[in-house]
Amino acid sequence: MKRLLAVTLGILTAIGGFVDIGDIVSTSEAGARFGLSHAWVLVVGVIGICVYAEMAGRVAAVSGRPVFDLVRERLGPRVALVNLIGSYLITVATLGAEIGGVALALQLLNGAPYLLWVPLVAVLLWLALWRVRFETLERVFGLAGLALIVVLVSAFSLGPDFGGVTHLTPPAGENWPTYWFFAIALFASAMTPYEVFFFSSGGVEERWTARDLNLSRVNVFLGFPLGGLLAFGFLATSAAVFHPLGVRVDTLGQAVLPAGLAYGQIGLALAIIGVFAATFGAAMETSLSAGYTVAQYFGWAWGKMLRPRQATRFHLVVLVSILIAVAALLTTIDPIQLTEYMLIFSAIALPLTYLPILVVANDRRYLGDKVNGRFANALGLIYLVIVVAAAVAAIPLMVMTGMGG
Repeated sequence: MKRLLAVTLGILTAIGGFVDIGDIVSTSEAGARFGLSHAWVLVVGVIGICVYAEMAGRVAAVSGRPVFDLVRERLGPRVALVNLIGSYLITVATLGAEIGGVALALQLLNGAPYLLWVPLVAVLLWLALWRVRFETLERVFGLAGLALIVVLVSAFSLGPDFGGVTHLTPPAGENWPTYWFFAIALFASAMTPYEVFFFSSGGVEERWTARDLNLSRVNVFLGFPLGGLLAFGFLATSAAVFHPLGVRVDTLGQAVLPAGLAYGQIGLALAIIGVFAATFGAAMETSLSAGYTVAQYFGWAWGKMLRPRQATRFHLVVLVSILIAVAALLTTIDPIQLTEYMLIFSAIALPLTYLPILVVANDRRYLGDKVNGRFANALGLIYLVIVVAAAVAAIPLMVMTGMGG
């Protein structure tokens, strides 16, 4: 049982990264508009995040230090500062969307406007991060997020045209720029920068050593593919229900509706519980990631392994990040739209995140004989080319398509 619970860090990271509020709606909208023709993007994204998360976990386990800490030391404060600013802004934007996503899930449960839930969600989030142990958080929300399996099972009950997986062209009524816009958004959602920073820092929080390399890899190669499968569940159920009708999906209620059609109230309830757990877990990840990156850059004490008074500045950054996110939501910006913008700007920042990780993972001063092998470097370079291409194409496609409209 202890070994089983030990992989919940990967489950929490993967569920929070692959099925946050924006990704739930973006995969659902992609399924509604393009059927299963974007399924290949999820596969590419899963492989990519596994490649770099394995590096990040190995760095943390062997060196005993998180990736961002070593990036600053290896590449210097100026390069790391650019990385810090980009990742922090994207992380806080994502945090706002996740808090909004939790509020939207609560709205589905009782009908009260989601903005009324935002302050309460923020308070609960802060209390959980301040008072609850790291291991407890990852296990409770990582395992509760598995309720989303009902969406994946619903996909097979509803019977979409699985032959559409091989149709790599936009259907009638859609065009190539919009097709590629959604492809980049889905890819960026799989490779969001905060995931590797959270995973690496989480490994340090759990005191991984070189003896835990296999545990780190199990977290990566079990957790992230699971997150990809759950994301595929939203893509497939939307393709089964909405694509034949030509109906677009732009709300959380539409995204979880297929589970209700497949299994009635029980299916709908499980889907909503899963969405609540996934978005709250993602809110925890992004809150902590904001604190991790800032504290690690400036060399402050950090982490939930320390009492709040021992890492005051770290917890202050987390609190300020939550307040900024709440302030953004209270402007009445749509949290789903906020996340969609975040995904595009995240795509732009991907090279700033993954190039430094590749550099550190090849540095023998930190990893000794545990540096990347030829296969890991080959995959790392291939994905570096892909993320650069996505970064270059993101803004032009956003402008050409009007955010995929």
